[in-house]
Amino acid sequence: MNIGIVCYPTFGGSGVLATELGKALADKGYGIHFITYQQPVRLTGFSANIFYHEVRVPAYPLFDFPPYETALASTMVDVVKNNTVDLLHVHYAIPHASAAFMAKQILAEEKIHVPFITTLHGTDITLVGRDKTYAPVVTFSINKSDAITAVSDNLKKETLDNFDIKKEIDVIHNFVDIKRFSVKPMDAFKKAIAPNGEKIILHASNFRKIKRIGDVIYTFNKIRKSIPSKLLLVGDGPERHMAEELCRELGIFEEARFLGKQQDMEDIYAIADLFLLPSEYESFGLAALEAMAAGTPVVATNAGGIPEIITHGKNGYLNEIGNVEQMSNHAISILGNNVTLEAFSAAARKQAETFDIHNIVPKYEQLYQKVLNK
Repeated sequence: MNIGIVCYPTFGGSGVLATELGKALADKGYGIHFITYQQPVRLTGFSANIFYHEVRVPAYPLFDFPPYETALASTMVDVVKNNTVDLLHVHYAIPHASAAFMAKQILAEEKIHVPFITTLHGTDITLVGRDKTYAPVVTFSINKSDAITAVSDNLKKETLDNFDIKKEIDVIHNFVDIKRFSVKPMDAFKKAIAPNGEKIILHASNFRKIKRIGDVIYTFNKIRKSIPSKLLLVGDGPERHMAEELCRELGIFEEARFLGKQQDMEDIYAIADLFLLPSEYESFGLAALEAMAAGTPVVATNAGGIPEIITHGKNGYLNEIGNVEQMSNHAISILGNNVTLEAFSAAARKQAETFDIHNIVPKYEQLYQKVLNK
């Protein structure tokens, strides 16, 4: 089977999941054709079964905004026709689902039938999709999909509550490759960050407002007053400058390290003692799952799909949004006792195993076959 995968090629959760799914399918012998405007960041190394097709958007003075959706649909048509692609799997509704529908209609004119599956990831539904500018197109293209999946039960509910969806939505949770995150901590790396044996607190995101980066810093500031700690902040985005300024204002800039965007996250998770995720909303919380796969307990908010990953009081803690006091107290309760920390670490990894790639990918394979058999 040849599968076309359309995704954003960035560090965001949808692009990471799409890329890792494609790589896992390629390892099983499927022909995987990635279609996007640049090579996905997680698409490293060589595989005989993986192909990358760049979407080129020519610049013309006539257009104030280059018509990416049109170029994407045309590229899909070209890839399907020239590589005998059996189905398209598009990740993130905007603009991928609508472009896939356009491509499907164009191909139908040439007697080529190619179904497409749309996977909903989060902000394509909860933020962008609700904008009146996009909502009609989002609703239409989702309903025209041959199958729809959501990465959490919460996201399925959000979609059905806010859009007039006529078709069934299958929940296929995000996944993690447990083996990839079974990395022993590099002592030299850990010592460089925490030379005196301080606990290492980690946060990783795209630094948007919804991630509440300020809460990460305020929580860390409270933790460090009780337990010697260092803070690692991985990622980049519009809130980074604010975060750096806040660290300076609180006098903790020397205790925090801004690492920017990183590809080899497994090495960073391996040295962390605790992961903070104070988001206002997470459709799933892939970063939290990756942390847990590395044996790092998570202190997060009780928001969106996060409760589908974290069992409160066992492998992490769920907190009220914006309650820094509650988050810091829970963090201290884990970090203040090594026996407790080890127990939470083991429980976090055990929970992550239920979301292992080998348990989740077969669900996509079954869905592909179901769609093709219609």
